[in-house]
Amino acid sequence: MERILEATADGSHTISIPELQVTYHSKHGAVQESMHVFIEAGLRYKMQSSPGALTILEMGFGTGLNALLSLLEAEGREIWYESLEAYPVSLEMALQLNYAALLKKQDAVEHFKAMHLAAWNEWVNVTPEFYLYKRETALEAFHPTGNYDIVYFDAFAPTAQPELWTESVFKKLFDNMKPGGILVTYCSKGIVRRAMQAAGFSIEKIPGPPGKREMVRATKPMTT
Repeated sequence: MERILEATADGSHTISIPELQVTYHSKHGAVQESMHVFIEAGLRYKMQSSPGALTILEMGFGTGLNALLSLLEAEGREIWYESLEAYPVSLEMALQLNYAALLKKQDAVEHFKAMHLAAWNEWVNVTPEFYLYKRETALEAFHPTGNYDIVYFDAFAPTAQPELWTESVFKKLFDNMKPGGILVTYCSKGIVRRAMQAAGFSIEKIPGPPGKREMVRATKPMTT
């Protein structure tokens, strides 16, 4: 299946997968949305209580924005970043995006390009502290082998891919997270929260990004 990507100068983008009849438009700006949901509510939150290296699992890699923001936010902290993607964006599409220029951070353009040039299905050092594994697979076919500190759950909405928002999927993630690990997602639908709770997570609804009232941060209890 193929993604169709349209990017604009302000950092917004539209992603379509015709076979799934899915279209996503980041009308408030992709950088702002990702910063709020995954960096502020996820990475920054976890970095406050967990010194040392962190392991992150992302569903899915998409445009590479969440990975880039994580690298820049970590500022030398060792990060092991594993990302799943069933429908990779082509290098040509990725180079159309202007996220790195919008961030106005040194080396952002080079890091972004390096992430998209990195080989799939193997660990790659993007920087001496940031390790990236782009795994070309669907979440349903993924068999985790690590203990993750953070999960970025950035799948398409439950109406588009309901099979990804189930108790069994969240239980698979729960079982492969460290005690105290967190999962962050933009979706706060009741059916999703109930699936997470049934899998064992403690659920916290927190303010969402612009245009969305709430999001979810789910935590694996320290003792289960």
